[in-house]
Amino acid sequence: MPDGNPFLTLPTRSLNVLYVMAAFPVLSETFVSNEIRAMRAAGHRVTPLALAPFHGPCQPQDEAFRAETLALGAQHAAGAVAAVAKHPAGLARAMAFALRQRSIGAASLLLAGARVAQAARRVGATHIHAHFAHVAAATAIVAARLADTTVSFIGHGYDVYGTPTDLAAKLDAADLAIATCDDMAVDFRRLAPTALVKVVRCGTDPDRFRRPAGMVRRNRRLLAIGRLTEQKGYPVLLSALALLPEASRPVVDAVGTGPLLDELRAQALTLGVSDSVHFLGARDSAWIAEHGPHYLGFVAPYVICANGDRDTGPMVVKEAMGMELPVVGSALMGVKEMVTPETGRLVPPGDAAALAEALAWLATLHEPERRMLGQNGRAHLLRGFTLAAQAERLGAAFAACRAR
Repeated sequence: MPDGNPFLTLPTRSLNVLYVMAAFPVLSETFVSNEIRAMRAAGHRVTPLALAPFHGPCQPQDEAFRAETLALGAQHAAGAVAAVAKHPAGLARAMAFALRQRSIGAASLLLAGARVAQAARRVGATHIHAHFAHVAAATAIVAARLADTTVSFIGHGYDVYGTPTDLAAKLDAADLAIATCDDMAVDFRRLAPTALVKVVRCGTDPDRFRRPAGMVRRNRRLLAIGRLTEQKGYPVLLSALALLPEASRPVVDAVGTGPLLDELRAQALTLGVSDSVHFLGARDSAWIAEHGPHYLGFVAPYVICANGDRDTGPMVVKEAMGMELPVVGSALMGVKEMVTPETGRLVPPGDAAALAEALAWLATLHEPERRMLGQNGRAHLLRGFTLAAQAERLGAAFAACRAR
């Protein structure tokens, strides 16, 4: 495994874990549902709980989660509070943590935590795990203290770098913090030197995202996937395209929606590259798995936002590697752990000139070299970025956390 996690040498028994999310399932957060399925496939029992109702879209394969996801509001408040009163030691620990929070009122946090603790007891959970380091993590920590279980949380991007809230206190209080890449782990340990931090990289399904056997034709275009937001670096991509001669400029299909759509279309028009970038709107994962392998390569021009937000371990890069696409990406966070000279090229974040050179290289590769880079990328994915590897590492980390 990429970081040599010694916990993988420990036998992992079947675990019963309550997953806490602010909302679930969410269209752009397939890494959560994928992780739950992978943990279940590894033999663990996982129960999802959402803190707030969510009626927005999700991936078609995630619809089944709606019916089974526990709702915070469905947990009886009076019963939860009564149960808390029977465990004064746990209440003292929960209150001590709640009083350290500045972004959430202690009373409301304690009540939410009591309700989650009640749900954990009902399903027999012995570990509570939260996705994102905001309210879900805080609530999970309180719940674990009240239910006398271990607790962990995983950080992703904006919750760690864009709008962090009381992060050091959460790192200190949790039994385990999961980072999605090495750089995040370093940042966690800098904030909380005594915290137990483990790197577990989000994985993808290589059986779903793969190059069809016998596929020979490509569509002569490059693929980019991501919400049209600042951290995805689309303005840099448009500037890079404008630096290339029109006759040799590649065409990029950009999959995703977001608040910058009108601004990006205007920029493309101003730069004279409107014919070289197609904004396709939202596409589900089935579309990506079907059409992705036919592209020449994948582009991930991510940047660090003005507020510090950034992508830390983007799933779409791993999916592209599973489909044997060479990748041009920014040398940033988890991207630089996935993209190597054997699988693509890294460029400095925000450097339009370097990106333009890499795009020209990617678009003009000879097919044998393109195939070799793609095969190397898939091999790299199989060595450490699959869902099965993620579930193995996560289960081992949870088990070791409980053993301590």
